Amino acid sequence: MEFLYSLLRQMHDSIRDLLPVVLVIGFFQWVVIRQPLPESTGILDLLMGLLFVVIGLTLFIKGLQLGLFPLGEGLAQAFANKGSLFWLLSFSFALGFGTTIAEPALIAVAAKAADVVASAHVGESFVPEDFALTLRLVVAVSVGSAVVVGVLRILTGWPLHWMIIGGYVIVLLLTPFAPSEIVGIAYDSGGVTTSTITVPLVTALGVGLASSIKGRSPMLDGFGLIAFASVMPIIFVLVFGLVVL
Repeated sequence: MEFLYSLLRQMHDSIRDLLPVVLVIGFFQWVVIRQPLPESTGILDLLMGLLFVVIGLTLFIKGLQLGLFPLGEGLAQAFANKGSLFWLLSFSFALGFGTTIAEPALIAVAAKAADVVASAHVGESFVPEDFALTLRLVVAVSVGSAVVVGVLRILTGWPLHWMIIGGYVIVLLLTPFAPSEIVGIAYDSGGVTTSTITVPLVTALGVGLASSIKGRSPMLDGFGLIAFASVMPIIFVLVFGLVVL
C-alpha cells in the first residue's frame, strides 16, 4: 500500500511538472496559431500520448529512486572501502563509457550529425554509419575520462571551479582551429551526454564516493561530475574533428 501511495504521489508530481509544457503548447496551438490538428492526430491521440508520457515519466523516476541511485551509491562506497584506486578508476571509466554509449539522445544526435556531414562530403568516400558510431565512441570515451577526472577531484580535493574554467579555456582555444562543420556538433555533444541514463548513475557515484571518504562532504564534493561530463566531450569532439575532417 505504501508503494502504491508513493507511486501515485510521483504521478501527481509528473503531471505537475508537465502541466506548464502542455499549457504553453495548447495556448500557441489554439490561441495564437489557430490551426487545426493534423489529420493523423486527433484529440484522443493527444490524450493517449499525454497519458503515456505521464506514466513513462512516473515509472522512470520511480525506477531511478528504487534502483539506479542506491546501486550507484552502493558500488561507489564498496569500491572506496575496498581501497583499490585502480578498480575505482576502472569502474568510473566503465560507468561513464557504458552509460553514454547507450544514451538515446547521443544516438539521435550522432545519426543526424552523420547525415549533415555526409551532405558536405558529397562525392567523397564517406560512410555516415561509420561516422555516427565513431562519434558515439569518442563521446563515450570522453565521458568515461571525465568521470575519472571527477573521481580524482573528489579523492584529492582539487578545486572544482578552476578545473571547469581550465576545461572551457581549452574549448575556446580549440574552437577556431576545428572544422566549422564539427564545432556545433561538439558543443551539442556536451549537452546530450548529460541526459536520462548518464546523470542518475554518475551523480549517485559522486555522492556515494564523497559519503564514504572521511573529510569529504556529499554536498560540497559529491556533485560536479556532470560538469566534467559536459565539457570533456566538447574537447574530445573538437580534437576528433581536427584529426578526421
